[in-house]
Amino acid sequence: MQVQSIKAKLFRTNNTAPLTTALNHPPTTVNKRAAEQSCLALLQTCDSLPKLTQLHAHILKLGLRNNPLVITKFTSTASDLHAIGYASDFVFTSDADTRLYDTFLFNTVIRAYAQTSNTKHNAVYYYKVMLEHSVLPNKFTYPFVLKACAGIGSLNLGKQVHGSVVKIGFDTDLHVQNTMVHMYCSCGSGVEFARMVFDEMPVSDSVSWSAMIGGYARLGMSTDAVELFRRMQISGVRPDEITMVSVLSACTDLGALELGKWVESYTEKEKVHKSEELCNALIDMFAKCGDVNKALRLFRNMKERTIISWTSVVVGMAMHGRGLEAVSLFEEMKGAGMVPDSIAIIGLLSACSHSGLVEEGRLYFNSMTKDFGIVPKIEHYGCMVDLLSRAGLVKEALEFVQKMPIEPNQIIWRTLITACRVNGELNLGESLSKQLIRNEPMHESNYVLLSNIYAKMSRWEKKTTIREVMEKKGMRKIPGSTMIELDNEIHEFVAGDKTHNQYKEIYEMLDEMGRKMKRAGYVPTTSEVFLDIHEEDKEDALNRHSEKLAIAFALLKTPPGTPIRIMKNLRVCEDCHSATKFISKIYNREIVVRDRNRFHHVSNGLCSCKDFW
Repeated sequence: MQVQSIKAKLFRTNNTAPLTTALNHPPTTVNKRAAEQSCLALLQTCDSLPKLTQLHAHILKLGLRNNPLVITKFTSTASDLHAIGYASDFVFTSDADTRLYDTFLFNTVIRAYAQTSNTKHNAVYYYKVMLEHSVLPNKFTYPFVLKACAGIGSLNLGKQVHGSVVKIGFDTDLHVQNTMVHMYCSCGSGVEFARMVFDEMPVSDSVSWSAMIGGYARLGMSTDAVELFRRMQISGVRPDEITMVSVLSACTDLGALELGKWVESYTEKEKVHKSEELCNALIDMFAKCGDVNKALRLFRNMKERTIISWTSVVVGMAMHGRGLEAVSLFEEMKGAGMVPDSIAIIGLLSACSHSGLVEEGRLYFNSMTKDFGIVPKIEHYGCMVDLLSRAGLVKEALEFVQKMPIEPNQIIWRTLITACRVNGELNLGESLSKQLIRNEPMHESNYVLLSNIYAKMSRWEKKTTIREVMEKKGMRKIPGSTMIELDNEIHEFVAGDKTHNQYKEIYEMLDEMGRKMKRAGYVPTTSEVFLDIHEEDKEDALNRHSEKLAIAFALLKTPPGTPIRIMKNLRVCEDCHSATKFISKIYNREIVVRDRNRFHHVSNGLCSCKDFW
């Protein structure tokens, strides 16, 4: 009865009278041909899963279960309807005629699984089934299989497929090579293989360059990404919007504002298509490279704004300590009918944290579930702990952690310990640090936190013991480094650095800066030097911090009165923050410092953070 109903609907819709005869009488060759053509036509217009299931029954009734054309088209249609699992269950059964398994059928199945985020492993599975049935892959098979390997992130699996590519002889195909580069870049530490494949390509198009540049950018190898982009320009290959998004990501990571500005002007000059993704990348770059006002102007000029656009400007305002403006933008976003997601809420809570907006942060955190149906994740709880810790509410932050419905992670505990050190809760900080080391004995930052607590307590013997334990375990503290972009080149300094070819002039400038600052009333904050040494030696150690070296270099190499922009990999220390304010006034410079957490805009002896960071 159900099959008759399906038939009636199909026949009424498509007026396929010859099939009625085919259903009521044993099929002849002519009737089979007519049935095949009718099914193919119906599959061509099939636009929903219910219709596909009807056609499934129709195919079985007409005896076309093992018709290669019909089965392949059925699988392709199912793929378009995101129902490849349904088709696979139908096609690959024990009673199927394996003679219908051909390259095109497997390509259809593998492609569908490769393009779906949570089924990429099935793409590799059906590739293996393909080989087991001695169906020969072609040049269209491997880009799908390699894309699946990239999604899975399995380097060994990718290498095996690479071996098959070489064996069958598709290793010179440009499309296969491009996907190979993408695959290796997506498998974490497989990037040197990607570069080998890329360098051996006889011909490279914009896709090839974009894949390699994008791989470097995703892996945090931003300097390599920028250098390769410059090579791309020399080679005469015109970048597309995907390339530009990757380059902007590298600029963002490096804090390379001037290069980012050049990328923007290049996109305008070459009329590169300004997709939403490219516009969002530009907004993110300007915000995170120090020009948040430019980011806001770009945002205002966008015709269509996505949740990513809104989140980018909210996060940008947060990084620059403009919390009230971030809150205002968030409210404007709601008024525009845009429903915030969990990432937007993280940006908002971060803005409240960096600006000391404790009550506002509490309000938005409590409204997450009630107003937007968003269940707080560990990141949201982390933002609240950070908010309370920065505001000096250490005991309240600890109570908040103890009442969390999910297990706090190590980042939350480290946030609390840092707050304990900054706010003088040293015994609590010591206790929490010891517990953290017991839970995570091989993480070097836990020992550094405890070492810093002991230094603050002037318990030098215990501090030395911690350092000795770290050395025995092969651990070392992440060195502070500062980068500065000058004349299209990135210069990086570490504390006490003497590797720069102008280090003598830099140290002479450091001495000059020190003399002028002391005459202006600067007093070094030697409590930041966690070493049991004389005060004079502590001052000398502070004077060689990486940001001071970068600023000295900038004073030497840039015209008087021009802004200085530097980027530090760690949180700026109290002494360097104080020194930067003095330098800005003495040398009449605006100094923009981006540290691990936020921006500091220092001008005429004052900082935009109002000493709250």
